[in-house]
Amino acid sequence: MANLTLVDNKHLGLIINRLCYQLIEDHGTFNDTVLLGLQPRGVFFAERIVEKLKTISPKANIKYGKVDPTFYRDDFRRSDKTLLAQPTEIPYDLEGKKVVLMDDVLYTGRTIRAGIECLLEYGRPSSIELMVLIDRRLSRELPIEPTYLGLSVDSYDNQKVKVIWNGESGDKVQLLTDK
Repeated sequence: MANLTLVDNKHLGLIINRLCYQLIEDHGTFNDTVLLGLQPRGVFFAERIVEKLKTISPKANIKYGKVDPTFYRDDFRRSDKTLLAQPTEIPYDLEGKKVVLMDDVLYTGRTIRAGIECLLEYGRPSSIELMVLIDRRLSRELPIEPTYLGLSVDSYDNQKVKVIWNGESGDKVQLLTDK
């Protein structure tokens, strides 16, 4: 696979900063908002967002949890590989709350659909918004679009967008292509 870096660590930091300010603009003090990272890889993105929000707005009432859509996927029993479930951790009642579901890459929309189905077991939110770092917009199988978007990427079927979370040694987004 050939690798092309689409977003380096510095640019990724700017994107996360912008997305945080958009959240603050729309949700204020976050009193009626719950942020949920989608397991497994959306959690890394969500944790970066939550960390930055706490820095920008230290008095905000940020409620954060994690959603694992594994058993809600429509391809759960079709896969040859063993799917490993991660914990769903939603320590808040979602009834009447605004929920922001977060994932790193939006591809077909099926994982997001499964995540929504999972979180509905914890109450009926007043609204559900979607935040994604990367939108592979030409690949959608379901009519799902992000409310908050880091970057749109047009890619072919033989390509994969991978977000590499290296922490302090540098996060980045790469486009991987089969030769």
